[in-house]
Amino acid sequence: MQTKLIIVLVALACATLPADAARLTVDDKASLWPRASATDKIDFSTRMGRAFHTLSPKLDAAYFMRCLEETANIGDTKDLRLEEMVRTCISLVRDEAE
Repeated sequence: MQTKLIIVLVALACATLPADAARLTVDDKASLWPRASATDKIDFSTRMGRAFHTLSPKLDAAYFMRCLEETANIGDTKDLRLEEMVRTCISLVRDEAE
């Protein structure tokens, strides 16, 4: 019984590993954004919202999701990284404040 439980727990742990490894990072190419899963996009947007919310209350997860979707779908992003898209989103909010 214990052996079966251990096997099940190990199998579940291994099944969750690829999801963590597939997380979007700021170093990823921006061209990955349109092909990323909704879960990965939500996760990335949430992390950016938490990281930059102190700069402006407008920089929340919903804002980053909307901005990254629009930025990724407007132009040619093959040479951009997600970090550069995030910077663009931040600068748009900063420009509105001025």
